[in-house]
Amino acid sequence: MAQPGSTPTSPRRGAGCLQSLLVLAVILGLGYGASKIFGDESSKSSPPSSSSSASDGKGGSWEIGDCGGPDPDDKPDGYRAFDCDESGATFEALEVKSASILPNAIQCPAGTDLIIQVSRVFGSGDGKKGSGIPTNTVCGRNLSGEHPGDAGAGGGQLVEGDCVSASAREIACASAGPGAFKVLGLVKEKTDCPGATTDPMQLMMALGRPYSVICGGKV
Repeated sequence: MAQPGSTPTSPRRGAGCLQSLLVLAVILGLGYGASKIFGDESSKSSPPSSSSSASDGKGGSWEIGDCGGPDPDDKPDGYRAFDCDESGATFEALEVKSASILPNAIQCPAGTDLIIQVSRVFGSGDGKKGSGIPTNTVCGRNLSGEHPGDAGAGGGQLVEGDCVSASAREIACASAGPGAFKVLGLVKEKTDCPGATTDPMQLMMALGRPYSVICGGKV
């Protein structure tokens, strides 16, 4: 992402130190779907796989509570750090993880509305997409009242309390039909599912994903 204009000099939680850390937001739709035989369809979703970048003049890094928002100089996917009380801020960092070459290995906490990969350019990089070195992954939560990543809301990464269709595609619990299930657990083996599980869904292997079975129960 291109280096935006100026960054506020009085950030709430170190946004000034983050002025040159520009990021690519990947809006989540990661309800690791499955076919009727529960073949993994997660490749159809949009995991963090690429990033924008800019020179990191102050050596800052993302921390929990830092904020960011869309970068007007790098549309449509570019994001940058903002002071949390600025009008351009749209999300807050719930958690900050190391970057990973395995998208499925990035597991954010419940309530994460979007996943953002941060890159850094050292030296005279131009800050354009793909020109930086991935450094962090930010689990972001919207500052607005819209939270698709909340359990049951139908968006974000799949978490306990979400609902899935009979083919293991994440759906909003409020609109779940007769063939839907509630996620009671995300585990490695079917035998690890809780007792209320009525439909353990075995997924095909996906590198880095920490679970292989969706424990489905009554909605």
